[in-house]
Amino acid sequence: MQMSEPCVHITEYTDPSCPWAYSAEPFRHRISWLYEGHVTWQPRMVLLARTAADQVEKGRDPEWLAKAHARIAHEHRMPIDTRERSRVPGSGDACRAVVAARVHADHPTMRHVLRQLRVRFFSGELLDDPGMIRAVADDAGIGAEIEKWMADPEVERELEADRTSAREPIPAARILDHKLANWSGGRRYSCPSYEITRLSDGVTIAVPGFQPFAVYDTILANLCPGLERREPPKSVLEVLEWRGFPLATQEVATVCDIDFEEAREELGRVAEQRYVGADGFWEPRRS
Repeated sequence: MQMSEPCVHITEYTDPSCPWAYSAEPFRHRISWLYEGHVTWQPRMVLLARTAADQVEKGRDPEWLAKAHARIAHEHRMPIDTRERSRVPGSGDACRAVVAARVHADHPTMRHVLRQLRVRFFSGELLDDPGMIRAVADDAGIGAEIEKWMADPEVERELEADRTSAREPIPAARILDHKLANWSGGRRYSCPSYEITRLSDGVTIAVPGFQPFAVYDTILANLCPGLERREPPKSVLEVLEWRGFPLATQEVATVCDIDFEEAREELGRVAEQRYVGADGFWEPRRS
């Protein structure tokens, strides 16, 4: 019998600049579909590099970024504009904007901000451009409030708490050390990393780094064996209407549990696409 309240809480360590976290979005959508209403989420910002200068210090230049994006887009089929950019941006202000929305707004608004930062960045915009962050805030209905929120000392404290927590993986995560990343003080969570907690007793399983969907599904099934999985969507259009914002072909295919080409063909019949890189984002066709 399906439970009527949340069974699991997922702490999601992520960063709007990370192509691996972006490429794992199809899995997050599928978890949300299968267990809607029974899984709660809290994104926490890893803060991979505060500024463009930090990226330079790490040896990352526009050529490096373009090659990394091209490889990951090819492997995971998410839309990425792989042209070289003028610089490799830091994610400090973008992470602060997400935390600001988390502190001062609600979960859907925060998710909207995180999603739009990702989509715009992987569509070719610069993540540290104040104009881009303001455009995301406008789209989320926040507008000029975002500047005031980002300057709030509480937001800075929350951001630092996120960053610190990401650099203190729980002991279980260290068993999969190859899925962690280096930082100057030791090891940290890579993006995306999940801490999956059963709410009834606080049992927590760490899932560091990018993983196949089956890993998440198996953990959830073992943590809450009485939780029934929702039936797959009846159509690709149902997925677009359920999510309420444009989705990539790979996101729709993963939620529907069909292959990429089948999803793309079905989407072409009922939706319109905005092209990005080798694919793009679909929304229901206007009548």
